[in-house]
Amino acid sequence: MQRRVGAFFLFAFFAAPIPLAAADLPAIKTTRNNTVPACVTPGRLLAYLESRNPRLDPRFQAIASEYMRLGETLGVRWDYAFYQMLLETGSLSFRDGNRSGDVKPAQNNFAGLGATGRGAHGESFKDIASGVRAHLEHLLLYAGERVDNPVAERTRNVQEWGVLTDWHKGFARPVTFGDLAAKWAPGTRSYRRMIEGIAERFEEFCAKPDPRPELVQEARKDKRTTEAKATEAKPERSAGAELAQRAIDTGKTESDQKRSALGLQPAPSQAAASASLPLRLLNQPAAEAKGEVAPGSGTAADDGGGGKLDRGEKPAGAAGMAKLPGQSGKADKSTGADKPLQTASMAAAAKSLAAPPTTAAQKCRVWTASYGGQKAMLIKSQIDKVVNYTVLDVNEGSEAREAEAFISAYAKNGAIAGQFGSQAQALEKAFELCPEG
Repeated sequence: MQRRVGAFFLFAFFAAPIPLAAADLPAIKTTRNNTVPACVTPGRLLAYLESRNPRLDPRFQAIASEYMRLGETLGVRWDYAFYQMLLETGSLSFRDGNRSGDVKPAQNNFAGLGATGRGAHGESFKDIASGVRAHLEHLLLYAGERVDNPVAERTRNVQEWGVLTDWHKGFARPVTFGDLAAKWAPGTRSYRRMIEGIAERFEEFCAKPDPRPELVQEARKDKRTTEAKATEAKPERSAGAELAQRAIDTGKTESDQKRSALGLQPAPSQAAASASLPLRLLNQPAAEAKGEVAPGSGTAADDGGGGKLDRGEKPAGAAGMAKLPGQSGKADKSTGADKPLQTASMAAAAKSLAAPPTTAAQKCRVWTASYGGQKAMLIKSQIDKVVNYTVLDVNEGSEAREAEAFISAYAKNGAIAGQFGSQAQALEKAFELCPEG
């Protein structure tokens, strides 16, 4: 940043520090393999800060919590950001030895942003949280991230002017705090070592009990509140949508070679050669899995829609299968050519779709089956007290014929309950009607 370095250094390190690789310090951005250690908490950081500055201004009591709160929000290694803050501000004393530094405590400028030396005070921020955010956003800029509407003018200018563009081109790995030190304080080899020294001295506090463990929960309170509001704001239909998406994700994982309901199905031209039309139960409670019968038993039956159902075969990944209602004998092949979708069975089902979802006293199940198309029909049928909703993938132009053929073969007395543009939409409706399990 071409700024004067050393304004707030508290420690006198040896005159010729041993150079260490920049990559030894952690990357600025957090990842699954680059996280803040569990022992680093606001309570311990505050105790560390007070050990370095016994006359700490009480208004800075929440600063460690702000670094954690905003650091987790922005995805920055906020522990090392905190260590850098200690270096830049003289542990919030804002003094350089016996004299006051260029940046004043009331500025809430914890990274010396804009304080380029020769009495330049740098930027001021309205409160502690804004100052912490300005620091973390500037770190993100160094990490190569674009910052939208940054708090600090310095960050905005460096970004708009492309000051770091050429520098970033030299990296084939994540930018570390060591890399930042060399650019942030050019002309000195001690800045990086000082940050590392501050981090090393904190380690003794990691071995001590957290004096204020409640600060962790306070730092994450806004995050929990935001998540709770987001959950509350979801439309009522989200439960069905989430169940549908979960079913799709599970199906893709379990069956990526053969569409046993939600994976890949042979093209329509290959449907006649398919050995089976698999059926998969998606929401059977685990307690009922034992003793249930897989759909069909015995020999294969022509389903009337170009596929076969091998009644002795369970589709891949389908651990618990229940017997489909009305499934007996061979299919009625008299369905003929494609018919308009306003069939008798659809008309009969219109009333049932308008009815509320099944009650606790009435069991329900959601199934999937496929002829390989991209559209979907929802088939409703019932046996005893169990209502079955089958999401049937059908081919465009053959929707009615394939749906009626499926009903004739596997869902006797069933009805078409709806037509949908995709399987996901049909599954969402099915799980709205049958959220059980």
